[in-house]
Amino acid sequence: MGWLKRLFGMEKPQNAQVNPTAQSIAQAPNTNVASTATQSIPPERVGLSGEYDQSGLAKRVALAFDQDPQLDDVNTLWVAQTGSTVVLKGKVPSQEILNKMVSVARSVSGATDVDTNQATIG
Repeated sequence: MGWLKRLFGMEKPQNAQVNPTAQSIAQAPNTNVASTATQSIPPERVGLSGEYDQSGLAKRVALAFDQDPQLDDVNTLWVAQTGSTVVLKGKVPSQEILNKMVSVARSVSGATDVDTNQATIG
């Protein structure tokens, strides 16, 4: 079972990307402003297809893990996010695998840090 399916209960969308281009969000018109403003999505909130997603960074890291054959069998680790920090928690088979996961997670746009304090080797 892939990372996206295990962690988020979803299959990979056809147009899913690890680093998609963010779409603009249309905001409600402000009474003081004549036209509707658009705001770009913060990098850590960009979903798999460029849409706004509160867990976008975690989902894109999960997708990146799915795309790496060395990481597809680790089913005792979970991916979360706190703002722009990717949080890896659970158990990994070796320090080498954890290092690879940290490297992959850091390569995802919007990730500013990777927290492995809740990850154990074994």
